[in-house]
Amino acid sequence: MNFTQTKEYEKAYKHYLKTRQNTSDASLTPFRAQEKKYKSKFPPPTLVDVVDPWAYDDALRAVSRLDGIWSNDDQPHTHDMIRKICLKNSDGSQADKHALLIPSCPGLVIVPAFLSADEQRSLIRSSLQAQARYPNETNLDTHYHVPEAGIWNMWTETIRRRTPDSEEPIILPRSSPCGSGFRAETPSRRTMINNEAGSARSLSYSEPLPNPTPSSTVPPLTLSQAILKLRWANIGRSYHWGTKSYDFSRTLAPFPQDVRDICKNVVINIPWNQVWDENNGSVQISEEEWGEEGRGYADWGEEYEPDAGIDTLMGHVDRSEVSSTTPLVSISLGNAAIFLIGGATRDEEPIPILLRSGDVIVMSGPRCRRAYHGVPRILEGTCPAFLSNTDSYSLDDEWTPYAKYMKTTRININVRQVFPKGFVIPSHVTTTSDK
Repeated sequence: MNFTQTKEYEKAYKHYLKTRQNTSDASLTPFRAQEKKYKSKFPPPTLVDVVDPWAYDDALRAVSRLDGIWSNDDQPHTHDMIRKICLKNSDGSQADKHALLIPSCPGLVIVPAFLSADEQRSLIRSSLQAQARYPNETNLDTHYHVPEAGIWNMWTETIRRRTPDSEEPIILPRSSPCGSGFRAETPSRRTMINNEAGSARSLSYSEPLPNPTPSSTVPPLTLSQAILKLRWANIGRSYHWGTKSYDFSRTLAPFPQDVRDICKNVVINIPWNQVWDENNGSVQISEEEWGEEGRGYADWGEEYEPDAGIDTLMGHVDRSEVSSTTPLVSISLGNAAIFLIGGATRDEEPIPILLRSGDVIVMSGPRCRRAYHGVPRILEGTCPAFLSNTDSYSLDDEWTPYAKYMKTTRININVRQVFPKGFVIPSHVTTTSDK
């Protein structure tokens, strides 16, 4: 029976109508209205207007239908204005994979199913094992004494050694005394500043940024509870969330080689001359808009060097990087999601795009890199079986905790190049202090 025909749905719908009385969305901007639409828990949003990148490939289209409440007779959805181009191999020949372009958003490149199942599993494993831990910062570090080995490694080790009489370790708030094996920093008062666009001029004001103030009210957490509260980890350059800027006074952490290889691979494989070919429908962008970096896309394959990774879900514009045109690479792993991308302001109607596990999107050029974008909704129950089914890889018993975690999770790796190639960091901006 379809969920919409059940008594539970009827009861929930009546409650929804009651809560909607005397409310109006008329004052919302187009971007905010779309966010609200796709964030809605009830009724769940329809996907009829969502662009489905898998619909443009015969093999992918055959397996593109989503399960559960996300099944829709109108899927897969295509957009008449979307252009399809072939990726290239390292020798310049045409590759089997393709990418999609949306002329109304010049510089946006969507690469469906770029990563294989094995590549996705390897990247998930390294993200949780090696990246969500010291020296990289996570959202938990501000409020809790996080072990240097990381929440994930401590959790999986606890599972491995668990006995019927064992108790699950507790993660203490920073307001509690530190225990053995934990690291702590002395918090300083948090101050907020305006988030101006990254530039050589803005770097002249770069000073060590204050540590955010830990909460005095957060409760202790078991490891199982802490795992569910893990939201993000910085990789490479340290990003200060309170001021939305990079803290160049902190040590530059080693950038993960597997992430670097994937990002460089996708950038090299994209035929950038076709992406920016104005004769093929691309929007014309003036030299003034390209700015000081100029039209450097011909050299991106050779010069692209990612060095920072962060993640944000709500609608936002990336303004912190000095390099404002070089590719931003975003990798999707786990459950599918709705990605919105609009224009320079929230007043422009965004395009909703369905992103599945293994998909990669690349944002490049002055308009796309400064466009409002975000992920308002993760589609529950859409994680592919090769990631969430513990029976799929019976020979790999170590994958079981990953499978259980990914069943309800989406990992999004967003990678940026902070400085243009050849940019000389001013001498007053230190990068060697150990914090």
